Amino acid sequence: MITGSVPMVRHLRWKPVAHLIHSLPPRKAGRMTHQHQPPRLLEQVRNAIRVRHYSIRTEEAYVQWIKRYIYFHEKRHPKDLNAKHVAAFLSYLAVKRKVAASTQNQALCALVFLYRHVIQKDLGKFEGIVFAKRRRKLPEVFSRDEVDRVMANLSGIPWLMAALMYGAGLRLMECVRLRVADLDFGNRRLIVRDGKGGKDRVTMLPQQLIKPLKDHLTGVNRRYRQDIEAGRCNVYLPHALARKYPQAHKAWAWQYVFPSSKLSIDPRSGIERRHHVHRYSIQRAIRTAVSRADIHKHASSHTLRHSFATHLIEDGYDIRTIQELLGHKDVRTTQIYTHVLNTGGIGVSSPFDKL
Repeated sequence: MITGSVPMVRHLRWKPVAHLIHSLPPRKAGRMTHQHQPPRLLEQVRNAIRVRHYSIRTEEAYVQWIKRYIYFHEKRHPKDLNAKHVAAFLSYLAVKRKVAASTQNQALCALVFLYRHVIQKDLGKFEGIVFAKRRRKLPEVFSRDEVDRVMANLSGIPWLMAALMYGAGLRLMECVRLRVADLDFGNRRLIVRDGKGGKDRVTMLPQQLIKPLKDHLTGVNRRYRQDIEAGRCNVYLPHALARKYPQAHKAWAWQYVFPSSKLSIDPRSGIERRHHVHRYSIQRAIRTAVSRADIHKHASSHTLRHSFATHLIEDGYDIRTIQELLGHKDVRTTQIYTHVLNTGGIGVSSPFDKL
Protein backbone atom coordinates (compact mmCIF):
# COMPACT_ATOMS: atom_id res chain seq x y z
CA MET A 1 0.00 0.00 0.00
CA ILE A 2 1.19 3.51 -0.76
CA THR A 3 2.32 5.51 2.27
CA GLY A 4 4.38 8.63 2.72
CA SER A 5 2.92 12.06 2.93
CA VAL A 6 -0.52 10.93 1.79
CA PRO A 7 -3.01 11.08 4.69
CA MET A 8 -4.65 7.73 5.32
CA VAL A 9 -7.83 6.91 7.18
CA ARG A 10 -7.34 4.12 9.69
CA HIS A 11 -10.93 3.32 10.43
CA LEU A 12 -12.83 4.19 7.27
CA ARG A 13 -16.36 2.87 7.73
CA TRP A 14 -17.67 1.60 4.41
CA LYS A 15 -21.32 2.59 4.44
CA PRO A 16 -23.75 3.65 1.74
CA VAL A 17 -22.68 7.18 0.97
CA ALA A 18 -26.00 8.69 -0.04
CA HIS A 19 -26.36 10.22 3.43
CA LEU A 20 -22.75 11.32 3.82
CA ILE A 21 -22.13 14.33 1.61
CA HIS A 22 -24.16 15.90 -1.12
CA SER A 23 -21.22 18.02 -2.15
CA LEU A 24 -18.31 19.90 -0.65
CA PRO A 25 -19.00 22.34 2.23
CA PRO A 26 -20.85 25.43 0.98
CA ARG A 27 -18.98 28.64 0.39
CA LYS A 28 -19.11 31.33 3.06
CA ALA A 29 -21.96 33.75 2.71
CA GLY A 30 -21.10 36.97 0.95
CA ARG A 31 -22.57 39.51 -1.36
CA MET A 32 -23.02 36.94 -4.13
CA THR A 33 -26.60 35.69 -4.31
CA HIS A 34 -27.39 32.00 -4.48
CA GLN A 35 -28.42 32.32 -8.12
CA HIS A 36 -24.96 33.62 -9.07
CA GLN A 37 -22.90 31.13 -7.10
CA PRO A 38 -20.94 28.70 -9.28
CA PRO A 39 -22.24 25.12 -9.19
CA ARG A 40 -20.77 22.89 -6.53
CA LEU A 41 -18.36 20.14 -7.41
CA LEU A 42 -20.83 17.28 -7.76
CA GLU A 43 -23.19 19.46 -9.77
CA GLN A 44 -20.30 20.18 -12.12
CA VAL A 45 -19.63 16.43 -12.37
CA ARG A 46 -23.25 15.69 -13.21
CA ASN A 47 -23.34 18.46 -15.83
CA ALA A 48 -20.14 17.19 -17.46
CA ILE A 49 -21.54 13.65 -17.57
CA ARG A 50 -24.85 14.73 -19.09
CA VAL A 51 -23.19 16.88 -21.74
CA ARG A 52 -21.39 13.72 -22.90
CA HIS A 53 -24.63 11.69 -22.87
CA TYR A 54 -23.47 9.12 -20.33
CA SER A 55 -26.17 6.89 -18.88
CA ILE A 56 -27.88 7.63 -15.58
CA ARG A 57 -26.27 4.50 -14.10
CA THR A 58 -22.80 5.74 -15.04
CA GLU A 59 -23.62 9.11 -13.54
CA GLU A 60 -24.71 7.56 -10.26
CA ALA A 61 -21.64 5.31 -10.09
CA TYR A 62 -19.17 8.12 -10.83
CA VAL A 63 -20.73 10.47 -8.28
CA GLN A 64 -20.59 7.79 -5.59
CA TRP A 65 -16.92 7.03 -6.25
CA ILE A 66 -16.03 10.71 -6.14
CA LYS A 67 -17.83 11.05 -2.81
CA ARG A 68 -15.93 8.09 -1.40
CA TYR A 69 -12.66 9.51 -2.66
CA ILE A 70 -13.34 12.86 -0.96
CA TYR A 71 -14.32 11.20 2.30
CA PHE A 72 -11.26 8.94 2.20
CA HIS A 73 -9.08 12.03 2.18
CA GLU A 74 -10.99 13.70 5.02
CA LYS A 75 -13.18 15.92 2.82
CA ARG A 76 -10.30 17.70 1.14
CA HIS A 77 -11.16 19.26 -2.21
CA PRO A 78 -9.91 17.07 -5.11
CA LYS A 79 -8.17 20.08 -6.70
CA ASP A 80 -5.80 20.07 -3.69
CA LEU A 81 -4.96 16.39 -4.23
CA ASN A 82 -2.76 14.74 -6.84
CA ALA A 83 -1.91 11.41 -8.44
CA LYS A 84 -0.44 10.06 -5.19
CA HIS A 85 -3.76 10.56 -3.43
CA VAL A 86 -5.63 8.82 -6.26
CA ALA A 87 -3.15 5.93 -6.09
CA ALA A 88 -3.56 5.68 -2.33
CA PHE A 89 -7.34 5.44 -2.65
CA LEU A 90 -7.16 2.82 -5.40
CA SER A 91 -4.64 0.79 -3.42
CA TYR A 92 -6.90 0.96 -0.38
CA LEU A 93 -9.72 -0.53 -2.45
CA ALA A 94 -7.52 -3.42 -3.56
CA VAL A 95 -5.68 -4.13 -0.28
CA LYS A 96 -8.21 -3.34 2.44
CA ARG A 97 -11.56 -3.60 0.69
CA LYS A 98 -10.41 -6.43 -1.61
CA VAL A 99 -12.64 -5.24 -4.45
CA ALA A 100 -12.71 -6.91 -7.84
CA ALA A 101 -10.51 -5.56 -10.63
CA SER A 102 -13.56 -4.27 -12.51
CA THR A 103 -14.71 -2.34 -9.44
CA GLN A 104 -11.31 -0.75 -8.96
CA ASN A 105 -11.20 0.12 -12.65
CA GLN A 106 -14.59 1.82 -12.40
CA ALA A 107 -13.33 3.94 -9.50
CA LEU A 108 -10.26 4.89 -11.54
CA CYS A 109 -12.43 5.90 -14.52
CA ALA A 110 -14.57 8.08 -12.25
CA LEU A 111 -11.55 9.90 -10.83
CA VAL A 112 -9.88 10.34 -14.22
CA PHE A 113 -13.16 11.83 -15.49
CA LEU A 114 -13.27 14.18 -12.50
CA TYR A 115 -9.77 15.54 -13.03
CA ARG A 116 -9.86 15.61 -16.82
CA HIS A 117 -13.29 17.09 -17.49
CA VAL A 118 -14.24 18.95 -14.31
CA ILE A 119 -11.10 20.09 -12.46
CA GLN A 120 -9.07 20.12 -15.70
CA LYS A 121 -5.91 19.01 -13.97
CA ASP A 122 -3.30 16.68 -15.43
CA LEU A 123 -2.55 13.93 -12.93
CA GLY A 124 0.42 12.59 -14.86
CA LYS A 125 1.39 8.97 -14.26
CA PHE A 126 -0.06 6.85 -11.50
CA GLU A 127 2.85 5.14 -9.78
CA GLY A 128 2.81 2.45 -7.12
CA ILE A 129 -0.84 1.49 -7.41
CA VAL A 130 -1.68 -1.93 -6.01
CA PHE A 131 -4.04 -3.31 -8.65
CA ALA A 132 -6.76 -5.77 -7.77
CA LYS A 133 -6.18 -9.22 -9.22
CA ARG A 134 -8.17 -10.12 -12.29
CA ARG A 135 -9.64 -13.57 -11.94
CA ARG A 136 -10.66 -15.44 -15.03
CA LYS A 137 -14.17 -16.64 -14.30
CA LEU A 138 -16.14 -19.01 -16.47
CA PRO A 139 -19.74 -17.94 -17.04
CA GLU A 140 -22.54 -19.85 -15.35
CA VAL A 141 -24.67 -21.64 -17.94
CA PHE A 142 -28.02 -23.42 -17.83
CA SER A 143 -28.55 -26.74 -19.55
CA ARG A 144 -31.48 -26.83 -21.98
CA ASP A 145 -33.53 -28.75 -19.41
CA GLU A 146 -32.77 -26.11 -16.79
CA VAL A 147 -33.88 -23.34 -19.17
CA ASP A 148 -37.19 -25.20 -19.58
CA ARG A 149 -37.60 -25.45 -15.81
CA VAL A 150 -36.82 -21.78 -15.24
CA MET A 151 -39.26 -20.68 -17.94
CA ALA A 152 -41.94 -22.95 -16.48
CA ASN A 153 -41.72 -20.98 -13.23
CA LEU A 154 -42.19 -17.61 -14.92
CA SER A 155 -45.30 -15.97 -16.33
CA GLY A 156 -46.46 -12.68 -17.80
CA ILE A 157 -43.92 -9.96 -18.55
CA PRO A 158 -41.02 -11.67 -16.67
CA TRP A 159 -41.56 -14.78 -18.81
CA LEU A 160 -41.56 -12.78 -22.04
CA MET A 161 -38.46 -10.81 -21.10
CA ALA A 162 -36.60 -13.95 -19.97
CA ALA A 163 -37.58 -15.61 -23.25
CA LEU A 164 -36.07 -12.68 -25.20
CA MET A 165 -32.86 -12.74 -23.16
CA TYR A 166 -32.42 -16.46 -23.87
CA GLY A 167 -33.91 -16.48 -27.37
CA ALA A 168 -32.08 -13.40 -28.69
CA GLY A 169 -29.05 -13.17 -26.41
CA LEU A 170 -30.03 -9.82 -24.90
CA ARG A 171 -28.50 -8.24 -21.85
CA LEU A 172 -31.02 -7.31 -19.17
CA MET A 173 -30.89 -3.55 -19.82
CA GLU A 174 -31.04 -4.10 -23.58
CA CYS A 175 -34.27 -6.00 -23.04
CA VAL A 176 -35.66 -3.45 -20.59
CA ARG A 177 -34.99 -0.53 -22.98
CA LEU A 178 -36.56 -2.04 -26.09
CA ARG A 179 -38.81 0.30 -28.07
CA VAL A 180 -41.71 -0.69 -30.30
CA ALA A 181 -39.72 0.34 -33.41
CA ASP A 182 -36.95 -2.12 -32.46
CA LEU A 183 -39.15 -5.13 -33.19
CA ASP A 184 -39.08 -6.13 -36.86
CA PHE A 185 -41.68 -8.90 -37.08
CA GLY A 186 -41.60 -9.12 -40.87
CA ASN A 187 -37.89 -9.95 -41.03
CA ARG A 188 -37.86 -11.75 -37.68
CA ARG A 189 -35.13 -9.58 -36.30
CA LEU A 190 -34.60 -7.40 -33.26
CA ILE A 191 -32.57 -4.18 -33.24
CA VAL A 192 -30.51 -3.38 -30.15
CA ARG A 193 -29.81 0.34 -30.02
CA ASP A 194 -27.12 1.98 -27.90
CA GLY A 195 -26.01 -1.30 -26.35
CA LYS A 196 -22.87 -1.82 -24.32
CA GLY A 197 -20.18 0.54 -25.57
CA GLY A 198 -22.81 2.66 -27.33
CA LYS A 199 -23.05 0.17 -30.22
CA ASP A 200 -26.11 -0.87 -32.24
CA ARG A 201 -26.58 -4.40 -33.51
CA VAL A 202 -29.16 -6.72 -35.04
CA THR A 203 -30.05 -10.08 -33.55
CA MET A 204 -32.68 -12.72 -34.16
CA LEU A 205 -36.32 -12.59 -33.11
CA PRO A 206 -37.49 -16.12 -32.20
CA GLN A 207 -40.47 -17.27 -34.26
CA GLN A 208 -42.25 -18.64 -31.19
CA LEU A 209 -42.14 -15.22 -29.50
CA ILE A 210 -43.78 -13.26 -32.32
CA LYS A 211 -47.39 -13.99 -31.28
CA PRO A 212 -46.78 -13.46 -27.53
CA LEU A 213 -45.06 -10.16 -28.32
CA LYS A 214 -47.89 -8.99 -30.55
CA ASP A 215 -50.44 -9.91 -27.88
CA HIS A 216 -48.38 -8.07 -25.29
CA LEU A 217 -48.12 -4.95 -27.49
CA THR A 218 -51.89 -4.91 -27.87
CA GLY A 219 -52.20 -4.35 -24.14
CA VAL A 220 -49.38 -1.81 -24.15
CA ASN A 221 -51.07 0.09 -26.97
CA ARG A 222 -54.31 0.19 -24.98
CA ARG A 223 -52.54 1.88 -22.06
CA TYR A 224 -50.71 4.15 -24.51
CA ARG A 225 -54.04 5.36 -25.91
CA GLN A 226 -55.26 6.07 -22.39
CA ASP A 227 -52.13 8.12 -21.68
CA ILE A 228 -52.68 10.06 -24.92
CA GLU A 229 -56.25 10.88 -23.95
CA ALA A 230 -55.18 11.90 -20.45
CA GLY A 231 -52.40 14.12 -21.85
CA ARG A 232 -49.65 12.29 -19.98
CA CYS A 233 -47.91 10.47 -22.83
CA ASN A 234 -44.31 11.66 -22.62
CA VAL A 235 -41.72 8.92 -23.11
CA TYR A 236 -38.00 9.61 -22.57
CA LEU A 237 -36.01 10.25 -25.75
CA PRO A 238 -32.23 9.80 -25.85
CA HIS A 239 -29.74 12.59 -26.54
CA ALA A 240 -31.16 15.58 -28.45
CA LEU A 241 -34.06 13.79 -30.18
CA ALA A 242 -36.61 15.56 -27.99
CA ARG A 243 -35.48 18.92 -29.40
CA LYS A 244 -35.08 17.69 -32.96
CA TYR A 245 -38.50 15.98 -33.04
CA PRO A 246 -40.74 17.84 -30.54
CA GLN A 247 -43.69 15.44 -30.94
CA ALA A 248 -41.71 12.18 -31.04
CA HIS A 249 -42.29 11.54 -27.33
CA LYS A 250 -45.95 10.83 -28.18
CA ALA A 251 -45.25 8.53 -31.15
CA TRP A 252 -46.14 4.86 -30.78
CA ALA A 253 -42.85 3.75 -32.33
CA TRP A 254 -40.87 5.36 -29.48
CA GLN A 255 -42.84 3.76 -26.66
CA TYR A 256 -41.18 1.13 -24.50
CA VAL A 257 -42.09 -2.49 -25.21
CA PHE A 258 -42.11 -3.11 -21.46
CA PRO A 259 -43.42 0.09 -19.84
CA SER A 260 -43.80 0.58 -16.13
CA SER A 261 -47.26 0.23 -14.63
CA LYS A 262 -46.83 3.58 -12.86
CA LEU A 263 -45.77 7.07 -13.83
CA SER A 264 -42.52 8.32 -12.31
CA ILE A 265 -40.42 11.48 -12.10
CA ASP A 266 -37.39 11.63 -14.37
CA PRO A 267 -34.39 12.19 -12.02
CA ARG A 268 -32.66 14.47 -14.53
CA SER A 269 -35.42 16.59 -16.03
CA GLY A 270 -37.99 16.36 -13.23
CA ILE A 271 -40.70 15.52 -15.80
CA GLU A 272 -43.37 12.99 -14.92
CA ARG A 273 -43.52 10.22 -17.51
CA ARG A 274 -44.02 6.49 -17.99
CA HIS A 275 -40.59 4.89 -17.99
CA HIS A 276 -39.68 1.27 -18.69
CA VAL A 277 -40.16 -1.51 -16.16
CA HIS A 278 -37.50 -1.57 -13.43
CA ARG A 279 -34.69 -4.07 -13.90
CA TYR A 280 -34.84 -5.15 -10.25
CA SER A 281 -38.34 -6.59 -10.63
CA ILE A 282 -37.17 -8.82 -13.50
CA GLN A 283 -34.00 -9.86 -11.69
CA ARG A 284 -36.05 -10.78 -8.63
CA ALA A 285 -38.55 -12.79 -10.69
CA ILE A 286 -35.77 -14.79 -12.40
CA ARG A 287 -33.97 -15.51 -9.12
CA THR A 288 -37.24 -16.75 -7.66
CA ALA A 289 -37.84 -18.94 -10.72
CA VAL A 290 -34.35 -20.46 -10.45
CA SER A 291 -34.99 -21.28 -6.80
CA ARG A 292 -38.39 -22.85 -7.51
CA ALA A 293 -36.85 -24.89 -10.34
CA ASP A 294 -34.50 -26.40 -7.73
CA ILE A 295 -31.42 -25.27 -9.66
CA HIS A 296 -28.41 -24.85 -7.40
CA LYS A 297 -26.31 -22.48 -9.46
CA HIS A 298 -25.18 -18.91 -8.94
CA ALA A 299 -27.53 -17.83 -11.71
CA SER A 300 -29.02 -14.50 -12.72
CA SER A 301 -30.78 -12.92 -15.68
CA HIS A 302 -27.40 -12.76 -17.46
CA THR A 303 -27.14 -16.56 -17.25
CA LEU A 304 -29.84 -16.71 -19.94
CA ARG A 305 -27.58 -14.75 -22.32
CA HIS A 306 -24.64 -17.04 -21.50
CA SER A 307 -26.86 -20.05 -22.20
CA PHE A 308 -27.94 -18.56 -25.55
CA ALA A 309 -24.32 -18.35 -26.71
CA THR A 310 -23.30 -21.76 -25.37
CA HIS A 311 -26.24 -23.58 -26.91
CA LEU A 312 -25.59 -21.95 -30.31
CA ILE A 313 -22.00 -23.22 -30.18
CA GLU A 314 -23.30 -26.67 -29.25
CA ASP A 315 -25.53 -26.51 -32.34
CA GLY A 316 -22.47 -25.90 -34.51
CA TYR A 317 -22.90 -22.23 -35.39
CA ASP A 318 -19.84 -20.21 -36.35
CA ILE A 319 -18.12 -18.31 -33.53
CA ARG A 320 -18.00 -15.13 -35.62
CA THR A 321 -21.75 -15.24 -36.18
CA ILE A 322 -22.34 -15.64 -32.45
CA GLN A 323 -19.95 -12.75 -31.79
CA GLU A 324 -22.10 -10.49 -33.99
CA LEU A 325 -25.32 -11.63 -32.33
CA LEU A 326 -23.91 -10.95 -28.86
CA GLY A 327 -22.31 -7.64 -29.83
CA HIS A 328 -18.84 -8.57 -28.58
CA LYS A 329 -16.03 -6.30 -29.73
CA ASP A 330 -13.40 -9.05 -29.54
CA VAL A 331 -13.95 -12.65 -30.62
CA ARG A 332 -11.88 -13.78 -27.64
CA THR A 333 -14.74 -12.69 -25.42
CA THR A 334 -17.06 -15.01 -27.32
CA GLN A 335 -14.59 -17.89 -27.28
CA ILE A 336 -14.92 -18.23 -23.52
CA TYR A 337 -18.19 -20.09 -24.14
CA THR A 338 -16.27 -22.93 -25.77
CA HIS A 339 -14.88 -23.71 -22.31
CA VAL A 340 -18.29 -24.40 -20.78
CA LEU A 341 -19.64 -26.82 -23.37
CA ASN A 342 -20.79 -30.19 -22.14
CA THR A 343 -18.25 -31.92 -24.36
CA GLY A 344 -15.39 -29.54 -23.66
CA GLY A 345 -13.96 -26.75 -25.82
CA ILE A 346 -12.61 -29.10 -28.54
CA GLY A 347 -15.15 -31.89 -28.29
CA VAL A 348 -12.95 -34.19 -26.19
CA SER A 349 -14.65 -37.05 -24.38
CA SER A 350 -13.34 -38.47 -21.12
CA PRO A 351 -11.66 -41.90 -21.39
CA PHE A 352 -13.72 -42.95 -18.40
CA ASP A 353 -16.87 -42.74 -20.53
CA LYS A 354 -15.42 -45.46 -22.81
CA LEU A 355 -14.84 -48.04 -20.10
